Amino acid sequence: MSVPIDRPGKIIAIHLNYRSRADQRGRTPAAPSYFFKPASSLAGTDATVERPAGTELLAFEGEIALVIGTSAHRVSVADAWSHVAWVTASNDLGLYDLRANDKGSNVRSKGGDGYTPLGPDLIPAAEVDPAQLRVRAWVNGDLRQDDETSGLLFPLPQLVADLSQHFTLEPGDVILTGTPAGSSVIVPGDVVVVEVDAPHSSKTLTSGGLRTTVTQGTVPFDPAVGSLPAVDDLQRAEAWGSREEAGLAPVASTVPAPAPAPAPAPSGLSPALRAKLVSAPTAGLSAQLRKRGLHACFIDGVSANIPGSKIVGTAKTLRFVPAREDLFKSHGGGYNAQKRAFDAVEEGEIIVIEARGDATTGTLGDILALRAKARRAAGVVTDGGVRDFAAVAEIGLPVFSQGAHPSVLGRRHVPWDIDVTIACGGAAVQPGDIIVGDSDGVIVIPPALAEEVADAALVQEDEDAWIAEQVEAGHPVDGLFPMNAEWRAKYDAAHAGGTGA
Repeated sequence: MSVPIDRPGKIIAIHLNYRSRADQRGRTPAAPSYFFKPASSLAGTDATVERPAGTELLAFEGEIALVIGTSAHRVSVADAWSHVAWVTASNDLGLYDLRANDKGSNVRSKGGDGYTPLGPDLIPAAEVDPAQLRVRAWVNGDLRQDDETSGLLFPLPQLVADLSQHFTLEPGDVILTGTPAGSSVIVPGDVVVVEVDAPHSSKTLTSGGLRTTVTQGTVPFDPAVGSLPAVDDLQRAEAWGSREEAGLAPVASTVPAPAPAPAPAPSGLSPALRAKLVSAPTAGLSAQLRKRGLHACFIDGVSANIPGSKIVGTAKTLRFVPAREDLFKSHGGGYNAQKRAFDAVEEGEIIVIEARGDATTGTLGDILALRAKARRAAGVVTDGGVRDFAAVAEIGLPVFSQGAHPSVLGRRHVPWDIDVTIACGGAAVQPGDIIVGDSDGVIVIPPALAEEVADAALVQEDEDAWIAEQVEAGHPVDGLFPMNAEWRAKYDAAHAGGTGA
């Protein structure tokens, strides 16, 4: 039976669901997470999909699609499959060039016209075992994906039951249930075929071949309207399936770039503001934050590995959770959150690590320090320890930590996630917060206050320098520090060109 759906009310897709894909990505989710795709992304078989002008990382994902037959609202796992009418094939196409700015929502990266081919034929859900379905995908006749639902992290009925807890699934709604390992980049001229079947059934049950041809777009994105496509090595590795497939060197052997000239300001931190923050001491900035009611912006217990170093940048966050053997097995190996953070840090950013104040193991070592230096990170702040302490200092990457410790990460920590709000040294840190560190320590400045706080700190620094001159000249501090009205008038006169004291 051919697919009768031309405008589903909802298309819901899961981020990660096959063990093979989780192993490939180096992370295993504890629970399913989802995103929506627009109905306008739907396409049939023998359709074309356009790779937009100026992009390089369009990737295919062969998937099993479920079509809801009867409304499901807060249904049990045991009852969930009865609400599925049909099973068919889908290709959850995605453009990795647009993924970073979508922050997991995939609105643009997976919402393009034609990015959800579906069909061509329907398999009655009542005639199949949801635990014994298979999905395969071919590119130009070469088999690239081949996996069965016995390899799912979250079984198909569980997805229906889970989604029905939050909103009513209606007839015609489509659920895309995840892609196995083997998804990769496709280019104009490639032909992708996806098929879903029931290989263990006593009769032939198949969706038929869902065929999609890639074409090259000619219209670029408008820079005046929104953010533009952008790729980095992380996106290339994930789009192709591995660093090797993407033609990238393994992380451990990446050679750092020569030490650059002073880095330009990162996004969100103008050159003028950065210059002010470089000139302003953390003590003065901290005092100005306290005057504005912020008393918990100091990262306690950390000091610089390179004496006299100053760091200014925006926060890229990395969170560790306490060590637990099963969690380290699922999250600690492969391309884990720690490696992803150091691979994705941008020029001028500071990696801020939540290690719960536990300094009894290292939270980075010389290899990751080399990677951060090559990416031109402004530094690292961790409330844990540092392995290869002397080697990291020799690399020249400023690191503020609790000090040296020789143990590996797994002794105390599991790398968990990145780009989330964390706690570091007793301070809350959000991605994009402004971090300033010097010999007095490290502080966190909310971006909205940074300009005001920097200006006030520099004014105070100038006043303090003038006060120091008066004390050095023999004046007592009473009435001078802080300045009373008389001394304030002298200070104002001195800065207006008068003789002052």
